[in-house]
Amino acid sequence: MRAAYASDPAQSRGREFPLEAALARGPRSQFQRDRDRIVHSIAFRRLRHKTQVFVAPDGDHYRVRLTHSLEVAQIGRVIARALGLDEDLTEALCLAHDIGHPPFGHAGEDALNAALERHGGFDHNAQSLRILMRIESPYCEHDGLNLSWEVLEGLAKHNGPVGMVNWALAELDAAYPLDLTTWPSLEAQVAAIADDIAYDNHDIDDGLRAGFLELDELLTLDSVADQWRAIERKFPAAPQDRRLRELVRSQIGWMVNDVIAETNARAQGMDCADDVRAAGQATCVFSTGLAAHERRLKRFMYDRLYHHPQQLQTAERARAVTAELFAAYAQDPALMEGGWVSRLPSDEPHRSRHIADYIAGMTDRFAIASHAAIYGRTPEGLRNV
Repeated sequence: MRAAYASDPAQSRGREFPLEAALARGPRSQFQRDRDRIVHSIAFRRLRHKTQVFVAPDGDHYRVRLTHSLEVAQIGRVIARALGLDEDLTEALCLAHDIGHPPFGHAGEDALNAALERHGGFDHNAQSLRILMRIESPYCEHDGLNLSWEVLEGLAKHNGPVGMVNWALAELDAAYPLDLTTWPSLEAQVAAIADDIAYDNHDIDDGLRAGFLELDELLTLDSVADQWRAIERKFPAAPQDRRLRELVRSQIGWMVNDVIAETNARAQGMDCADDVRAAGQATCVFSTGLAAHERRLKRFMYDRLYHHPQQLQTAERARAVTAELFAAYAQDPALMEGGWVSRLPSDEPHRSRHIADYIAGMTDRFAIASHAAIYGRTPEGLRNV
């Protein structure tokens, strides 16, 4: 059953470039088409070799941006179905939410932001829109994937109304206004909280596997300790590695059920999707108690994993590699491949932004190979597990 406040693909605000009915392939809704366009894009495929937490991991069992995005989509669909939302729109937003990340995750983003300091900076969220609306262009009729307004709006402000609008998002909003000052659809809010649930818990899994986290330290968090004791009582003879995976599943289930209950309560009396946008606050949230737990968990993960000395050391090297790539292409743009040189603008800031677009599209391994080809040596220190 579709909830009254769900987004309706039949009532979509449309696309930047009108889609002729004759070009529509198959009996898909507007949001199904969006999801399929994202899945079939080159930018989405590149996520399989882009850092999630661990830079260029040697192990096959650690998450990358692609597997993270798939896990977010799975969690998002569960929540959307329980709330009666449009599952296709939710999934499209979940799958595309990290598509603007450069190589090496936030370390690469920091390097590009510094390189573009005089030219408006770099932001991976705005870059996602830039890729989907302008750079990824497989169609003969227009630039970009020409996604629906609801997908673009949700990606632009899935974390809430946008106050400080950087140059990339400002340019796109001027061409196709996305109502940046209001809250987004409930599907977009579900995608945002599904992202939190996924990385909060799957990063625990990867951190424990890599040896960066210790179970005893994790159990200093009361709510985690409560769930671990329940698992020990239920599965006293199970191997430790299985119980650890049960802990991650238990955490995810707890958070998902909490979000569904809290959102159902907040959405009472809403009669349409625009009521969600006009609410003046987030509708899809954790309860007060779980929100406090989630904040403590995040602080723990920053202290013990994201800011682990070995992580910081690798991130610093990744920033240096990205900065050195930008410097090389700025000095000799002919080093760029695949027609990027022929499209290079001659004036600033467009020239530097074009170079940043090229680097942002790289996978970790392509960035490493490109750096080695330019500087004559394979960069060291880019394996931290």
